[in-house]
Amino acid sequence: MTSSRMDIRWPAVGEVLRYSKGADRSIPELNGFTNFHYLTRDPEVPTGKRILLESGINRVSTVTHDGVERRPLLALRSSPWKAGVATTPWQDVFSLDYGHVRYFGDHKVSTMGPVGSTPGNGALLEAWNLHASPVESERLDAPPILIFRAVPQFIGNVRVDKGYVDFCGVAVIERLEHVVQKDPITGITFPNIVVDLCVVDLSDREDRFDFRWIDDRRNPELSSAQTLRHAPDAWERWTREGKASISRVRRRVISSRVLAKSDQQPPAGSDQADVLERIYHQFDDNKHAFESLAARVAGRVLGSSGASYRDGWITKAGGDGGLDFVGRLDIGFGGSTTPIVVLGQAKCKQTSSSISPDEVARLVARLKRGWVGVFVTTGSFSRQAQIEIVDDQYPVVLIHGKTLVEEVLNIAAESFGGDVDAFLASAFDAHATSVAHRRPEEILLA
Repeated sequence: MTSSRMDIRWPAVGEVLRYSKGADRSIPELNGFTNFHYLTRDPEVPTGKRILLESGINRVSTVTHDGVERRPLLALRSSPWKAGVATTPWQDVFSLDYGHVRYFGDHKVSTMGPVGSTPGNGALLEAWNLHASPVESERLDAPPILIFRAVPQFIGNVRVDKGYVDFCGVAVIERLEHVVQKDPITGITFPNIVVDLCVVDLSDREDRFDFRWIDDRRNPELSSAQTLRHAPDAWERWTREGKASISRVRRRVISSRVLAKSDQQPPAGSDQADVLERIYHQFDDNKHAFESLAARVAGRVLGSSGASYRDGWITKAGGDGGLDFVGRLDIGFGGSTTPIVVLGQAKCKQTSSSISPDEVARLVARLKRGWVGVFVTTGSFSRQAQIEIVDDQYPVVLIHGKTLVEEVLNIAAESFGGDVDAFLASAFDAHATSVAHRRPEEILLA
């Protein structure tokens, strides 16, 4: 059996679907919304069992390949406006822009038996054993967690609370905890489980979910490895690398502060691109001297905000541990100012190269509370490095090749009559007299 569903517009994260329990599975749309049952039907068994969202945790029947059972998926449904009532005494948390959902199990104060005795919690515990496994073959069998959130719709002026769900993506179980909750009506406590879900990145699918992957997982003729042909790249990476890959496969909505590589370099063939190559070749054989140029450029960029920047010193070559130069930023005016330590890192790399998250992390690790970091490079900063700076709100300024060359040209025009080579030679010579072995805090006494 093979899946040939090429004519379907796959749902995007955040798209509202029409969910009606008995809807005709042959109709693509209902009331202007994609028909959930058309989307999730098995094209090879069109009259087979439906994928339903009648419960909070919805299981799909297992299939068997070569004697090994595989559950094609688990579908979670949350109804946020019901939180705090007797039927739903918990509050699920959705942070889709940061790829995180916190979802509570279905044990209630009225449930008899242990915390895993309900069908939903039992399915989550079963899935957790595979998601948490250090064995790749077991992770291959792990069911994708499809997340849906019930959302009200206004039909005319009437609010309709049932029949519409927001598709929230596909997730890996990152963590499972046993918790104690309190029933809001009786005040009686009861045990439950809660899972932290890593919603995976679908950017390789334009943030859309390809249900042919689920078709394959329902196909007993295919091994779990074979079903990956339509899986998201992030899921495939997770099956290979396991828990260590979680931070790399998590979905993130990219901030406008995150720049493409092309936006961090001057246009190819331009005069600026030529100058940037000259900078690289000037300092390639003496990268310690590049730190002097980087410090000069960093001072201009930080000082352009209106604060006063004071030059400090260049650290000794080798053993800097993520620290190449020190400066000071004085914020305020007149007698009402406060000094801030600035730690700088400089990397003279080929202009086509990118700075990795690990390289930025070395600088971040040196920052103390109230300090600011600045990273200067002839190359660019990887997407992941930028995301981690934005998401974790690190006080680090990133100066890429395009900004570097713009500031070099400005300094050359202002102080060297436009002679770029003269300015670069000056920066090259200056580093020898700027080197010092001092603690960063000493810049506050200058």
